[in-house]
Amino acid sequence: MLDFPAWKKVLIWGICLLGVIFALPNLFYDRVDRHNQALRKIEAGAPRTPELEADLAAWPGWLPSTIVNLGLDLRGGAHLLVEVKIEKVYAERLDSYWPELRDRLRKARDTVGPIRRIQSPPDELRIRIGKPEAVDQAAAIVRKMATPVATLTGGGATDIEVKAEGDTLVIRLSEAEKRAILDRTVQQALEIIRRRVDEVGTREPTIQRVGERRILIEVPGLGSAAELKKLIGTTARLTFHPVIGRTTSKNTRPKAGQIVLPAADEPGLFYILDKTPVVTGDELVNAQPAFDRNGRPSVTFRFNPAGARKFGKYTSENVGKPFAIVLDDKVISAPVIQEPILGGSGQITGSFTVDESTRLAVLLRAGALPAPLDILEERTIGPELGRDSIKAGKIAAIVAFVLVMAYMWASYGLFGIFANIALLFNVALLFALLSVIGATLTLPGIAGIVLTIGMAVDANVLIFERIREELRGGRRIARAIELGYEKALSAILDANITTLISAVILFAMGSGPVRGFAVTLGIGIITSVFTAIWVTRLLIAGWVARKRPKSLDL
Repeated sequence: MLDFPAWKKVLIWGICLLGVIFALPNLFYDRVDRHNQALRKIEAGAPRTPELEADLAAWPGWLPSTIVNLGLDLRGGAHLLVEVKIEKVYAERLDSYWPELRDRLRKARDTVGPIRRIQSPPDELRIRIGKPEAVDQAAAIVRKMATPVATLTGGGATDIEVKAEGDTLVIRLSEAEKRAILDRTVQQALEIIRRRVDEVGTREPTIQRVGERRILIEVPGLGSAAELKKLIGTTARLTFHPVIGRTTSKNTRPKAGQIVLPAADEPGLFYILDKTPVVTGDELVNAQPAFDRNGRPSVTFRFNPAGARKFGKYTSENVGKPFAIVLDDKVISAPVIQEPILGGSGQITGSFTVDESTRLAVLLRAGALPAPLDILEERTIGPELGRDSIKAGKIAAIVAFVLVMAYMWASYGLFGIFANIALLFNVALLFALLSVIGATLTLPGIAGIVLTIGMAVDANVLIFERIREELRGGRRIARAIELGYEKALSAILDANITTLISAVILFAMGSGPVRGFAVTLGIGIITSVFTAIWVTRLLIAGWVARKRPKSLDL
C-alpha cells in the first residue's frame, strides 16, 4: 500500500499543483479583479485607454484569472425585496378575452341581441345582453371559450368562470388559472430581472423567489439600491394601440374598453386608445439603438412571426389611420399608417438622448416586466463594511489555521507536519474549486472554510491513532502505516459522507448565505478526504522509502 506507481504520484501532485495555480489569483484579488473588469470592457468594444491598459496589465494574461466571487456582505452592494403586483396581470388577462368573446356573441346576435361591455371591477369582465331572456344561451357560448388550466395542480379546472346576473354576463378567472398566472408571472419576472442585471456586467447576483409573489435581489459591487431600482424598476412595457381620439383634458372619462394616456413629448395632450393592444413588446425578438433619417437617436425593433403577422394585418386594414406606440403608459409616438408594414420591423423615435435610446434598447431586448413591482425593502451595504468582514474572516481563518497546525505538530511530530502540509494543499484546492465553479463567498462561507480547516485533520487524527494502535500491537512500521490507513478508511468515509449529505440538504433547502455555507462545506469535505488520505499517504510513503526508520515516535 505504500508503494505508489509513478502515474499515481504524478496524478496526485498534478492535482495539488493545479490547485495552487488556480488558487493563486485570490492572493492578489484587487489586481486580478481590475484585470478581469478591463478585459470585459475591451471585449465589449470599449476603447483601449491608458487607464484600461494599466488595469489589464495588473495581472499576467497567461496565468489563470478566475477568482472567488465575494457576496454582498463582503463586497458591499445593493439589496432589494420586491413584490409582484399580480392584480394588474389578472385584469389584463381578463381584458384579452374581450375581442374573441365579442366576435362570438356578435355571430349569435339574432339569439342574444346586441351586446355591450360595461364598467366592472378589475377582477371581472361584464357584458350586457340585449335580450335578457337569452342570457343563459349567451353564457353557454362564452363557456365554450374556456380551456383547461395547463398545470399539474389544475385538476381539470378551466381558465374562466361564467355566471349570469340578470341581463349581464360576469366573467372571472378561476382560482386555478390565477395560480398558474401567478407562477408564470413571477418566473418571467425573475428571468427578466436576471437578464437586466447581467446586461450591465454585474457578477454573481442573487435573484430568487421568496414566498408566493416576492423576489429577493442582491447585487454585489453595485453602488446603491437606487441604481438597482433604476435598472429593474422600469417596466419597459411596449404596446401598439389603435387611436380613437385626442384630448387636452386629463379628466376625460374613457368608455368601457378604452384608456386615456398622456403624450410623452407634449405636455397637456392625451390620447384616447383602444384598451386592447394590437401587438405587445412580448412579441419583440430584437431591439437596437439607432438613428432616424434626421440623425436623431432612435430604437429599431423586430417582431417574431406571430407579432409580424398581427402588425402587418392591422396596418394593411387601417392605412391612413393613426396608431399609438405606448411605452410604460405614455404615448411616445402616434404616427399615421402610410402603407402596410409587412416586414415585422419598425423604428421608435422620440426625444431620446443616445444614452436613453441605448438603455431603452437594453430594456426592450431583455423583455418587459410582466407586472409592476412594489419595493418592500431596500438596503445599501457599503464596501467599508465588507472590508471589515473580510478582515475579521481572515483573522478567524488564520487563528484556526495556526492553532490546528500547532496542535497536529505537538501531538504527532513529523506526521503532524505531513498533515499540516496536506492542510495547506487542502485550502488551496478549496479556493481553486470555488474560483473555477464561480461560487460566491459570503460570511457564512468563511465559517464553512474555518470549519473545513478543523475537519480536515479529523481524518488524519483517526489514521494516526490507528497507526499508534498497530505499533503498540507489535506491527512493523510499514505494515502499521498500511493497516492504519486501511482500518480508518471506513470511519473517515462514514463521517464525511453524512456531513456531505447535510451540506447537500442545506444547499437544496436553504437560500442566500446558507447555500454559500453549504457550498464551501461540501467542497471542503471533498478536498479534505483527498488530501488526508492520498497526500499524507504519499508524503509518509516517500519519507519511509528514503529514511527506512527502525522506530517511529508517534
